[in-house]
Amino acid sequence: MLQTILSIAGKPGLYKLVSRGKMNLIVESLDETHKRQPAFGTDRVTSLADIAMFTDTDDVPLGEVLAKLRDKEDSKLPSLNWRKASAKELQSYFAEVLPNFDRDRVHTSDIKKLLQWYEILVKAGVTNFEEDMKPTEGDNIDDRL
Repeated sequence: MLQTILSIAGKPGLYKLVSRGKMNLIVESLDETHKRQPAFGTDRVTSLADIAMFTDTDDVPLGEVLAKLRDKEDSKLPSLNWRKASAKELQSYFAEVLPNFDRDRVHTSDIKKLLQWYEILVKAGVTNFEEDMKPTEGDNIDDRL
């Protein structure tokens, strides 16, 4: 099932697009509360399908990176305690997932955010990243980590 997973700047967690209104989007949190709320045009909303990770060659869509992480962890939560891990531990761990990531442009905070999102998605039962996070076309902004 193709679904739009969103990140909203200034709001914790990830959201699923439920509906579109005239002046807003209706989103539902992916955490255990499943709380619905509006996201307005003034909110900076980004689809995870439009995000890519920098590598030494081409950028890799976030869905592919999450799929590699899922394969490494066997669809389970991250084996690394990313909240307490040092920068060196995070980079070493991420190198196992995406060996050619650009070490100058992918920061420790980006790796932590990726692991946090992965954890949220796995807990929400979203693990078919290749299908759920296909890059979209249209008027979306292409953000990069």
